[in-house]
Amino acid sequence: MVAVQPVSSVLNRLKQPQLLLIDGKLQAAASGETYEVHDPATGKPIASVAHGASADIDLAVSAARQAFNDRRWRGLTAEARSRILLRLADLVEAHAGELAYLDILNNGMTLFMANALATSSANRVRSAAALGSRTYGKNASAAISGNGADMHAYTAKEPVGVVGLILPWNGPMASFLGKVSTALAAGCTCIVKPAEATPLTALLLGELALEAGVPPGVVNVIPGFGDAGQALVDHPDVDKISFTGSTAVGKQIVRSCADNLKRVTLELGGKSANIIFDDADMAIAIPGAANAIFMNSGQACLAGSRLFVQRRVLDTVLNGLSEIAGKIVLGSGFNPETQMGPLVSQRQLDRVTGYIEQGRTDGAKLVIGGGRRDGAGYFVEPTIFLDPPADSRIYREEIFGPVLVVNAFDTTEEVVEAANDTRYGLAGGVFTTNVNTAHLVAGQLRTGTIWVNCYGQLHPTMPFGGYKESGWGREIDEQGLEAFLETKSVFVKLT
Repeated sequence: MVAVQPVSSVLNRLKQPQLLLIDGKLQAAASGETYEVHDPATGKPIASVAHGASADIDLAVSAARQAFNDRRWRGLTAEARSRILLRLADLVEAHAGELAYLDILNNGMTLFMANALATSSANRVRSAAALGSRTYGKNASAAISGNGADMHAYTAKEPVGVVGLILPWNGPMASFLGKVSTALAAGCTCIVKPAEATPLTALLLGELALEAGVPPGVVNVIPGFGDAGQALVDHPDVDKISFTGSTAVGKQIVRSCADNLKRVTLELGGKSANIIFDDADMAIAIPGAANAIFMNSGQACLAGSRLFVQRRVLDTVLNGLSEIAGKIVLGSGFNPETQMGPLVSQRQLDRVTGYIEQGRTDGAKLVIGGGRRDGAGYFVEPTIFLDPPADSRIYREEIFGPVLVVNAFDTTEEVVEAANDTRYGLAGGVFTTNVNTAHLVAGQLRTGTIWVNCYGQLHPTMPFGGYKESGWGREIDEQGLEAFLETKSVFVKLT
């Protein structure tokens, strides 16, 4: 197989400064400043991007508020909004090659993952379109009327208003389309603040939304750093924030939003546990556990970064995982042979390698990996530690890299207690051929999603979110849509 050739339209696009999208128009930052974004596979700059800041957030919020108040989007019928979202999904598919190319170039993900996300993201937009056309309240007149007091009473679902959508860097296309399509299906207007390292896909998608028929001012895109995100969170004319990212930043957002009690949805970090019982099908469990941590170079909130293995099969599992990890092909995501790309940035590389060194210091046994790949780019070897102390940082904290910690267990009660002994609660996995064990453990793990004999699957019909410090609320499906709606009760006395 040969490496993927550059997409000429993308290369031509990146020769020009990447501008902010405000009120349907591309424009430079108010300050005139720009910043560079880089290819994590080489460390080289790939584009110059307008550096959005507080003044630009003000303009974008004003545009979104005007669009909301004049009803140019929410005033359309749900069916009309759905038709526009379906056109957006079609455009995502038509431009899938460009979008995947940008995600690989800017994020470092593999070709396989980028193509898969383009397909699944288009489908998620279609699902949001369908949900939006089925949003309605209820009629309670029969329950209230009687005894001479006739009443027409009903509830109405209304968009929450202007929403700030703050995106992570580990899935630029998927996170943009997931949040934006749901907000639009609810009738909201939005300001999208992509991660500073990965704004390129969001900017193209903002233009595609306009092409699909989304009116100007309904979707605004402001690349920038943390100060831009903070300005969006603090803005008094923003009704809701939806944030995906670290738990530490999520807590800061909650504190800021407390001042005016704006609505908040948070999809935060995880330290998810995968459990392999000794009756598991090892041909499924071992590759499943490897994929759970090494997919997207471990840069996934749902990564199965803790692995508990029943003692009788510990050696079998470790040998199998080591064999897989040792054969993983690192490289540019444009090469179809690549199985694991780089970390997203030098900062993330320093963070992950720092955790690896800390793991050695704390006394965990290094089974395989632990080093950087020679040459350019932000590459770290797939790394496995055995028996980290329960109070060690690599056991307790989210690393967000290809680092797996493995511990043995003997009983179901023991492993459930250990798996739940974390401040996080985003996801988890169970590998067993015993259906009773599967359901028992799935019911006892304190996490928002459980996979049995698989890992990482998501679907537009299934909500996603976390317990404990892994977040507030849910995204995807009806629960995700509800987060962008308000419920109004109306009583009309009939005379």
